[in-house]
Amino acid sequence: MGILTGEEGDPVALENASARGRIILVCEHASRLLPKSLGTLGLSEEALASHIAWDPGALAVSRLMAKSLDATLIFQRFSRLVYDCNRPPESPAAMPEKSEVFAISGNAGLDQAARNARTEALYLPFREKLSRLVKDRMAEGRAPVIVTMHSFTPVYFGKQRAVEIGVLHDADARLADAMLTAGTGGLYNIRRNEPYGPEDGVTHTLKEHGLSNGLLNVMIEVRNDLIRDEVDQRVVADYLTGLLIESLPAA
Repeated sequence: MGILTGEEGDPVALENASARGRIILVCEHASRLLPKSLGTLGLSEEALASHIAWDPGALAVSRLMAKSLDATLIFQRFSRLVYDCNRPPESPAAMPEKSEVFAISGNAGLDQAARNARTEALYLPFREKLSRLVKDRMAEGRAPVIVTMHSFTPVYFGKQRAVEIGVLHDADARLADAMLTAGTGGLYNIRRNEPYGPEDGVTHTLKEHGLSNGLLNVMIEVRNDLIRDEVDQRVVADYLTGLLIESLPAA
């Protein structure tokens, strides 16, 4: 039996597929939905509503940006606790046994068959759909820009985080450099490779679909207390839209 039933639909969602803008927005941690076959993974409702299961506000901000940028948006419809699509299958973080202070009993001691089932159900369709989208755009003669969208908790392991927006990159810093320059002295506390960086294994999508194709790419992290409601989400989306528009010609 597979991880997903037919009634649960495609694990990957694609919105504004015919967009004319350069940017492809990617939201790997858009949802906290769990496949019915896996129950609650042994977690409480409080844990499943928290940042360990998804990136609160990230999809809402991404959708607003997709509209204003005329960008295509691709996102994962199931929780990163089942499979984190920003990690390769061999990474322990792809199916974590613990996230911050929460032990995830439903992920403990998975054998290779169980890991393969999750990879085939969630990661491979996501990877293939994004790869096909990128290749199709390149074949049309319009090289896309890969922008991955995330949010992070303001308090992690009891420590307050001062950074409000993180601009993350791996080996190719062109777009990140331009955004950091454009954002200097602006509305938010913006920092390079915070609260995470390449050493934390968070740039998998950038490497897999951006660097490997020689494409401009960047990962954006927004502190989730800044995007809790629709008004704040629109403010942040407008700010990031402007930052990207200003930065792309210089990147």
